[in-house]
Amino acid sequence: MNYSLTKTDIEKEKKKGVLKTAWRRLLPLMAAEKRAVSIAIVAILVIAGTSLLAPIIIARIVDEFITDKDFHGVLSFSGILVVVFIFGVIANYVQIVTMGSVGRRLLFNLREKIFNKLQELPVAFFNQNKAGDLISRINNDTDKLNQFFSQALMQFVSNIILILSTAVFILFINFKLGLVALIPAALALIATQLLSPWVKRTSLKSLRALGGMSGEIQESIDNFKVIVAFNRLDYFRDKFKEANQANYSSSVTAGIASNIFNPIYVLVSSLAQLLVLAYGIVLIGQNHFTVGLLIGFLLYVNNFYNPLRQLAAVWSSLQLALAGLDRISEVLDMETDMKILTEKENTGETFSDQKFVLEFKNVSFHYTEGRSDVLQEVSFQLEKGKTYALVGPTGGGKTTTASLMARLYDPTEGIIYLNGRDIRYYASAERVRKVGFILQEPFLFNGTVRENILYSNEDCAGCTNVELTRILKEAHLTKLLERFSDGLETKIVSDSDAISLGQKQLIAFIRAVLRRPDILILDEATANIDTVTEQILEEIIQNLPEKTTKVIIAHRLNTIENADDIFFVNAGRVTHAGSMKQAMDMLLHGKRES
Repeated sequence: MNYSLTKTDIEKEKKKGVLKTAWRRLLPLMAAEKRAVSIAIVAILVIAGTSLLAPIIIARIVDEFITDKDFHGVLSFSGILVVVFIFGVIANYVQIVTMGSVGRRLLFNLREKIFNKLQELPVAFFNQNKAGDLISRINNDTDKLNQFFSQALMQFVSNIILILSTAVFILFINFKLGLVALIPAALALIATQLLSPWVKRTSLKSLRALGGMSGEIQESIDNFKVIVAFNRLDYFRDKFKEANQANYSSSVTAGIASNIFNPIYVLVSSLAQLLVLAYGIVLIGQNHFTVGLLIGFLLYVNNFYNPLRQLAAVWSSLQLALAGLDRISEVLDMETDMKILTEKENTGETFSDQKFVLEFKNVSFHYTEGRSDVLQEVSFQLEKGKTYALVGPTGGGKTTTASLMARLYDPTEGIIYLNGRDIRYYASAERVRKVGFILQEPFLFNGTVRENILYSNEDCAGCTNVELTRILKEAHLTKLLERFSDGLETKIVSDSDAISLGQKQLIAFIRAVLRRPDILILDEATANIDTVTEQILEEIIQNLPEKTTKVIIAHRLNTIENADDIFFVNAGRVTHAGSMKQAMDMLLHGKRES
């Protein structure tokens, strides 16, 4: 299955209209915040009311009190105006605090949702997408949404309400003068409609470029020792420079696009005020208007165009938020093809011979669509309690075969049976208990040795250190634990060189063996371990429960010489090799062919 986030259907949304797309995507995110949003909307209505009242009060002060030099009336109505403004300030504060909290909660929940979705996706998804880009989606893109919800959304709604209500007021005061004031706004709306798709595209391109740059940084840091060892600082410097240049160019374009509305709206606002002032003076000369009313009318025009100018910045923020939401939606819309099947989804042959702990039946597999199969119609069985070895040239498919055994991937065709049952019917926790997998480069978590060896081990999770030491002794694992200075409480930093790769493999070994799995897969698990320790590991493997089947992938012959059976893996085939000599002959022949 193709899990690449670079190929998406989100671009189809361009044809549906920006506002329709915006509300369709944003409303579900606000579903849990109805109460807070309702409070914010009430506050906005109060703000709009104060903005509409102020010009009428000022017009009356000019026409009735200043003209007649009634200073008592001026002071009285000025006091009323101050009270109106205080109400507006309080309402604005309530709206800012409320929506700020909404934005933070939404940011928290959205990041949780994305991270949980990533946990559901298969290994193939992470093989096809850069970690740096995924981090950018979780951090940067969600923050764009937070900024929009906490700062811009209610400002957007407030401006729309104020614009519409002010338009009604000025048309009601004087219809002809109102039409003159609104004509420039039509020009602004046309420009907005034409430019919005371009603004969103540039914002999306900028976010993608930022994700690409994050990916390059992450790759360089993860491989820094290799870069230094091969003196390829220049190569990664050039790659970063290219990604940085792409991010710079796209961010400059996005910055221009985001600010392009502001000068347009300033121009139409100035034009509207000029037209209203000119026509208003004509109306005053005809005794159809008063000076105070013209001042109030100009304030209303200002109330109409100021939010329109602010709307330009908010609209740009909306486009940026939608671009971020598109990238977030690309992840959230992903569906894994490695679901746990139920009996209702029975696709046919669910069970096989239970005397085999594992069986491949006509299994074919490729990593991505359009690529050749790594395995082609492979069939073999593993009996309970035996030791098997997988040998073959590098790139022959040994690790792929082991990964399919552990269900890190599902076969493209065919079925894999675990204890006689289709492996896809096992719940993840049950499958992990039955199949232990020790990788060549194991991953550890920040914490202690204890926390790492008990990771996802429900049976031993509540054990004290004394109880756990006893369990380790029964499993003949205490000699491995002695390799760590502070025993179970030895501190582990996952990306640190404080412990060697060999010690990391020992922890992974203890973690897998402690589960007492039905199948233990060792993929070059002793590659970075000294000979003495390797002998200890072999003793531990020999002391595993009789039911445990061992599958060993190794290049060192002494590691596999005690195997009960050997399979040769190469060119998409898994062939029964039989003896060590036959395996060696096949290995040499396979290398000569390759």
